[in-house]
Amino acid sequence: MRIATGEEADDVQENTRVSVASQGGKARAEKLSAKRKAEIATSAARARWQTRVAPSEKEDS
Repeated sequence: MRIATGEEADDVQENTRVSVASQGGKARAEKLSAKRKAEIATSAARARWQTRVAPSEKEDS
């Protein structure tokens, strides 16, 4: 009842969600081949290092 009224935090539920969510990425990584992981990493690096337009340059256009 104290959890429902906000007197006490529901830490158990939050901790469970976090642990379950972290298992998803690990499970996916285990299923992917090394080649596919490299493709994903290459794509992410390209997106990260792609030339971006500065906010002040966007407004001028």
